[in-house]
Amino acid sequence: MLLYSYQINKFYIIKEPKIAEKPAGLLILKFISKATGQTKRKEDDEMKVGLIGCGGMGTTHNLSLKALSSKMDVEVTALADCRPEFLEKAAEQWPNARLYKTGMELLEAETLDSVHICLPSYLHTEHAVAAMDRGMNVFVEKPVCLTEEEAQKLLDAKERNRVQVMVGQVVRSFDEYRYLKDCYETGRYGELKSITMQRVSGDAAWGFEDWFHKEDRSGSVVLDLHVHDLDFLRYMLGEPDSFDVRATAFSSGMINQIFTTYEFGKVFAVTEGIWDISSALPFEASFHACFEEASIVFRGRDEKPLTVYKNDGTVEYPELEREYDVKDDSAGINVSNLGPYYTEIKYFIECLQNGREVEVAPLEEGIKSVRQGIEEWRRAKEYVNRK
Repeated sequence: MLLYSYQINKFYIIKEPKIAEKPAGLLILKFISKATGQTKRKEDDEMKVGLIGCGGMGTTHNLSLKALSSKMDVEVTALADCRPEFLEKAAEQWPNARLYKTGMELLEAETLDSVHICLPSYLHTEHAVAAMDRGMNVFVEKPVCLTEEEAQKLLDAKERNRVQVMVGQVVRSFDEYRYLKDCYETGRYGELKSITMQRVSGDAAWGFEDWFHKEDRSGSVVLDLHVHDLDFLRYMLGEPDSFDVRATAFSSGMINQIFTTYEFGKVFAVTEGIWDISSALPFEASFHACFEEASIVFRGRDEKPLTVYKNDGTVEYPELEREYDVKDDSAGINVSNLGPYYTEIKYFIECLQNGREVEVAPLEEGIKSVRQGIEEWRRAKEYVNRK
């Protein structure tokens, strides 16, 4: 089933993007929702979206937005990337989009309903703040920031501009993890006793200018990869009562593997996140949740990834209804399943269209997970330095 199409014969590329004149402001009829205080759009308004960063994660967003445009009144009208080849590829999806070399050029020139920031992590804050100061709603990839100073700048900008901000903590939108959270909240298999989570990846060798291996730019494996699992644990269980960290590092001293044990009330959790020394190791996410009456096991690379082992010896394979079940490897990173990205972006668009506050992964939640990650990162460095 083809839900997006390439229009190669129609797209155009500006090798040296220049803005002849500032695009006209959007004439959008809006009203204020009494329930939320948020601006609500009329249903026939087309949402204008900008995409900053057209590399690996930007491609994932671009394909998801294209698929959504066939069902929702949304269009990407501006694209930015400093690499012509990535900009050209992204523009195949949106032949009428205006093109820019940098995100800041896009933000200064455009009038948009929202902007997606899919840049290296160290560039998230400055672009998100600039977008908010231009009155744009923002979808920013995780980790939303890398330092406490950046976190405060983001919170201040959101408060100052009264815009919506969502963070790409995409595990909250994975069907298997949503199933786990539902089992926990409904008590379907009794109380949760313990959970182990793993996020295993080969060395991140695909980053622009090798930014993943520069700790002050990526936050190491802790804030780039492990943050997914610590965020989901917070989402499902709340804040940890205590935690302990063990870690290993590359020869450069950068943390490449972290083990964290947590206690959330009566629930004991163990996580591992690793960038392996080999870039050839395939990516896999997994979890093993032990309830009173069953264990739920997820192995992302299995043909049937989700299994329930009941205490009576029976085994079930839950059939999850996929909202968008499409795989695409063109991003060139360890992501091929577009479904969860489609789901989270659709949710963000619906929040903007209906004047609802973002609740699934708002800025405040993304920052809380970064703050937890920063403390784990600090303890990981201390542990490695003691060895």
